[in-house]
This record gives sequence, C-alpha cells and structure tokens, in this order.
Amino acid sequence: MAVNITNELVQEFSLKEWQAVNTIKLIDDGNTIPFIARYRKEATGELSDEILRNFYERLCYLRNIEEKKAEVIRLIDEQGMLTDELTEAINNAKTITEIDDIYRPFRPKRRTRATIAKEKGLEPLSNIILEQNKDINIEDAAKEYIDTEKGVETIDDAIAGAMDIIAEMISDNADYRKELREKTYKTSILVSKASSEEDSVYSMYYDFSEPASKIANHRILAINRGEKDGFLSVKLNTDEDTMTQYLKNETITNKSPAEKYLELTCEDAYKRLIAPSIETEIRNILTDRAQEAAIKIFSKNLNGLLLQPPIKGKTILGLDPGYRTGCKVAVVDETGKVLDTGVVYCTLEHHDKEKAKQTLKTLINKHDVDLISIGNGTASKETEILVAQMLKEIDKKIYYMVVSEAGASVYSASKLAAEEFPEYDVSLRSAVSIARRLQDPLAELVKIDPKAIGVGQYQHDMNQKKLGEALGGVVEDCVNSVGVDLNTASPSLLSYISGINSTVAKNIALYREENGKFKNRSELLKVSKLGKKAFEQCAGFLRITDGDNVFDNTSVHPESYKPALELLEKLGYELSDVINSNISDIRERLSKNNIDKLSQELGIGIPTIKDICDGLLKKGRDPREELPKPVLLSDIMDIKDLKPDMLMTGTVRNVVDFGAFIDIGVHQDGLVHISQICDRYIKHPTDVLSVGDIIKVKILEVDVNKKRIALTMKGI
Repeated sequence: MAVNITNELVQEFSLKEWQAVNTIKLIDDGNTIPFIARYRKEATGELSDEILRNFYERLCYLRNIEEKKAEVIRLIDEQGMLTDELTEAINNAKTITEIDDIYRPFRPKRRTRATIAKEKGLEPLSNIILEQNKDINIEDAAKEYIDTEKGVETIDDAIAGAMDIIAEMISDNADYRKELREKTYKTSILVSKASSEEDSVYSMYYDFSEPASKIANHRILAINRGEKDGFLSVKLNTDEDTMTQYLKNETITNKSPAEKYLELTCEDAYKRLIAPSIETEIRNILTDRAQEAAIKIFSKNLNGLLLQPPIKGKTILGLDPGYRTGCKVAVVDETGKVLDTGVVYCTLEHHDKEKAKQTLKTLINKHDVDLISIGNGTASKETEILVAQMLKEIDKKIYYMVVSEAGASVYSASKLAAEEFPEYDVSLRSAVSIARRLQDPLAELVKIDPKAIGVGQYQHDMNQKKLGEALGGVVEDCVNSVGVDLNTASPSLLSYISGINSTVAKNIALYREENGKFKNRSELLKVSKLGKKAFEQCAGFLRITDGDNVFDNTSVHPESYKPALELLEKLGYELSDVINSNISDIRERLSKNNIDKLSQELGIGIPTIKDICDGLLKKGRDPREELPKPVLLSDIMDIKDLKPDMLMTGTVRNVVDFGAFIDIGVHQDGLVHISQICDRYIKHPTDVLSVGDIIKVKILEVDVNKKRIALTMKGI
C-alpha cells in the first residue's frame, strides 16, 4: 500500500491531522502561501508562512515519490517481472534513491560486460557458481560453456564471463547498495589535494581531509568550486576491505569450490561497479545538503535586506561611484520621482574635486535634499570622503548612508529599467536605484532578480531552479507582510502580491492610468484578467490610503468587513473612531470581553478577531517602521583610525556559515566570527543575526595591509 502522505506530513511537522488535511486542501484549491498564512489561520492552526512553505515543498516531494513509485511499478509490470514482494518494497521506499535502487536490475542497460556474457550463454554457469554446491567442480562445469564461435575460448573465459554476470547482480541488489551507501556516508573521508601548484583562494584545501558526515557545508561548496575551477582533485576514501567483506558475508553462504570465485567477484563488483557510483551519490548528497543550508541562509539574509526600514518623506541624492566614468548622480523626491541627474568627477587624483563639490551643493540647494545615498561598489571610498568633506562646508544638516548596490547594474541594464527610464542611460538608472534603495528598499529591490542581490554564499553554484523558487518565496512573503499601496505600487511590486502575476500587475497599472486612482478594493474586479479568485487572494494585501472605505487602508480582508463592523459595535466603537484613529485601547477592550462568545456571535474564528483588531489599530502603518532605523553618517572614518577595544555601531550586511560581515562605516566590512557573536554556544550565526540588524561591536584586531577587521559582540 502507498504511503499515506497526510500521515507522513503530520509526523514530520508535528501537526494534528485536521491541520494537514486543511492545509493540503487549501493548497490544492489554488490558494497562495501568504493568503493561507494571513487569512486562513483557523483552518491551519495558525501555521506561519515559513512552515507553510516547508510543508508545501515537502508535499510536492512526497507526491513526486508516489508518482515515481507508480511509474516504476508500471515499467516492471510491463516486463512481466512484477511480484508482490517487489510491489511492497517499492511502496515502502522512503526516497527517490531507494526506488532507483529497486528499479536498477530492471532498467534497460547499455551493453555491459554482464550483458555480453549473457549473450555468450554464460548465465547458467553463473547460476551454478551462485549455488555454491560443495560437490560441483567449477572448472569442470565451465568446460561445457566453451564456444569459440561465441568468443569463449577457454575455461577462464567462461568463468570470467559468469563472474561478470554475478558482479552485476551484486551491484544491482538494492539492499546491498543501501547498506554500503550508509556505511560509506558514516565512515568515509573526503580528501582534496592540489591539482595545480599555482596559489589560489583554495590553498587551504590543497591538502585537506575530513569525515564526509561531519564536513561543514561551506567547505563542501568551496571544495566543489575548487574542483570545478581545476585547482583541486577530490575523492572519497573508504575502507575497501570492510565494504567488500560485507558483500562476501552476504554472498558466500558456505564452503565450496565456488568460494574463491565469489570472493574475487565481490571485490570486482565493489571496486568496478558499486564504489564509483556510490562515491558520486555521496558527493551529491553532501552537495544537496550544503546547497539546502546555503539557500536557507540566502533566504534569511534576503528577508532581512528587503525588510530594512524605509526612510520616507525625504528628498534623496543618489550617487553611483565610479573612477574613469565619474560618479553618476540622481535626485529623487519623496515619492521616488526623478528630479535631476548628472555626473561628477571626484575619485581620481586629477579630478577637480572642488568643482564636483560645487555641483553637488547646487543640486542639494536646488532640490532641498535631505539625505545622500552612496553605492558601496568601485570608488565608493573616495566618493564617501568627498561627500563627508562637502557636508562640513554647508549650513544644512545632511546625513549620508552607504547602501548595497548589489544588482543595481543588473537592474539598470534590464528591459524593466529601460521601460521605466527610457530617457536615461544605464549608468544614471543605477544612481536612481541607489537613491530609491534608501527611500524604500523593498519597492526597489523587487525589480531585481533575487539571485543578483548577493546576500549569500556560493549562490552561483546553487541549483538555480531551487534557489530561484526559494528566494521568490521570500520576496513574496516580504511584500505581502508589508502590503503595498494600490495607487502607487509599481508593476514589479504588485507582481509579488498574492494572486497577482506580471500580466495582471501591468493591467492594474494600466487601469490606474486610464481611470485614475482606485477608490476602493472592489474596483479591482474591473481590472482585466483579475477574477474573483485573484481578488480573494490579493485584496487584503493592497492598501488604499484615501479611499471610500477606511478598511481598505488596513490588513482586514474584504470578506471580514461585515464582522469587523459588528466587532467595533460590540466593543463600543463607531466607524468614525477608526477613521480618526481613536481606537488605541482596542486590545484592552477585546481582552475584557468573552472572545469565545464574540467568535460565535460574529461567525469568525478567534485568530481572525485578533487580526481584525491589529489591522484596525495599525491602519496605514508600515510594519517596517517598528524596526531600528538605519545608521546615518555625517563624517567618515578610515580603517587606519581603528584601534582594538573601540566600540562601534554597525549594520549587518551579510551572514554566512562562519560568521557575519558588519558595515562599521569604514568602507571595509568587519567580520564577527561565529565564536565571537555571543557567550553561549550557537549552531549558526543566523540564530542571532539577520541582514539589516543594527548592532554594537568591539574592534578585536585590524590588519590594514590585508584590509581585515576582526570584531566581537561579546561583553558589550
């Protein structure tokens, strides 16, 4: 009988059966993860979007396994080889690998030594050897199979062919393979050696070994890349004697003249057929494990980057630094509209820095600039020095911030950027993007392929499909958790909203152009290709600030408007109280009421009642505004100014397996090694830190020549 997928998921995720059943139904009915997480809490038992995504991924995997089982059963049955035992073994298999092992003997093969031996009529001789009859002399039996026309010239030829057949049988045995794979994983040593004398970033792996089961994920990825780049040769060292002895114990059942041939056959089966494929499988298992961990880190980092607090209501001057081509400049107003652009030359010795400063001052005065955003790429340091000097020379108090420009060049050269800014060249589009990243990181970064944002490790070595799906899910969750303004959001931002694809997003923008601002959420149903199902999925995540209905500027879903009005009445409020934000004590009033009784009277669940209250209380508010504000600077420090024991405030820029990189305002990020993050033991830096966190650090060590800064968070 096939595995019960629901029961499997119940056990894996520690759920009640009704939670799994309801969640599967919601997924199968075409509901998105953000919608299920936010508006179907009663059905799922309030499962988070992260758990729901893992649940969905696992559901797909288990269903794929069931499809694979059915396919293998069909293929074996078509060969007339299916037995009850085989069917049971296939149905009990837990992984794709186990199913492949069972199917291996039945898979159509290219011509092998065993198939050639069978063509020569040597299969009966292989059966005689396997019988291990004490009274049968193998050499005498082999004489019967000499056939010069078939190429069996001698007794040795006949026995060798029979041994090839047996070796393949041993290799194809699913139980043997499973046992040897597990033994190899537990006991083998991964060894890497230099395949070139040339010095490289992989030099620490030029003579490296570590148990395969214990090697750190980032080391696996580094070794893989070193091998791919031709600097390393890599192999798995296993105890061959132990492995072949296992096969001998399983194959040789008694003392007989066949024993010596079976011993040689087991050795051949292992070395020639089993070991190479199992080494590949183990390397793949390690790589999959490492990639999965890396994708999780990348996802968590991306989440932190996207949810950095916006700096709203400010006019920002963006600088995309450069040497020969100069620094590209763009000024954007508080809505992100481009007011001015230009180029200043200030990063090389011969550049007229005074002229550059004067140009920037003119732009600052002309547009009443509040903040300056500097990209952190090439020539960033020189640009920052000039900006810090200039800010001392003007009366207005202006701050600057160095922002990550990862992916800016990808965006500026994209079709989307060309559509958005047809009048500007590629370099000026980058400056606009850098300015807007300070203004609203989420709205700007959604325009870039998440893989190009670069807040992970070895992202180019990942399975790109898996990475893309995982990161797309992160962006989707971030956008929906924040919500977007229906009347100002770009098609790029809208396309990540639950239930809206890129075509519908463009249609929404087109509707706005032709009909003006949306007055209410229900107007969405007039948008081309946005039907009732899409409306159900998206409506709660779209905000209208000055519309007909105050609920449209909250996270309350249209399906809950009627109960929301009734709830307000029961709690002693009027709709005008919501409009005028006079409901600050709504949680207190809710707690004083019998929430179970309210739930029955309103016909909605307790989680929905709580969400309605929270949604009304946070009307028009951006959840990111509750996070610590970005660190803004007015002066610059140099790495040479740093001394051990100095206390600094920094921003987490990237989190990796071995620690976190912190921007402390000296152009070169410092490293907090995992051992320096906190006093207690942690499994991974992401247990404590996320991209965008504002933290206090202390300087441990500075190497000016190598541009390395060691930091600690301990004892602060």
